[in-house]
Amino acid sequence: MEIETIDLGKGSALGVRIPLGKAPLLVILAKRGYLMCGYLNVEAAEKLGDAAAVVRGVRTFDDMLSARVEETTSAAEALGVERGMRGREALERML
Repeated sequence: MEIETIDLGKGSALGVRIPLGKAPLLVILAKRGYLMCGYLNVEAAEKLGDAAAVVRGVRTFDDMLSARVEETTSAAEALGVERGMRGREALERML
């Protein structure tokens, strides 16, 4: 498992990488929500009331920051996170 501090300019987030099978499980945690890879379930995050956004096809934290958000929870949308925005921008809205 790898844990890394990720600088977002206006603050920082915590990246967690867990190597699994053929691709890693990736999550970047901000103060008010998180960005997750496709391994994780947005429906579960929605049920729990979490502010979460999903990016897919990523293997590194840098990939996550530049990938476009494909799914969001309603709590993330309330923070201004939208589908199509870059992961970095989504995280900045969750700081």
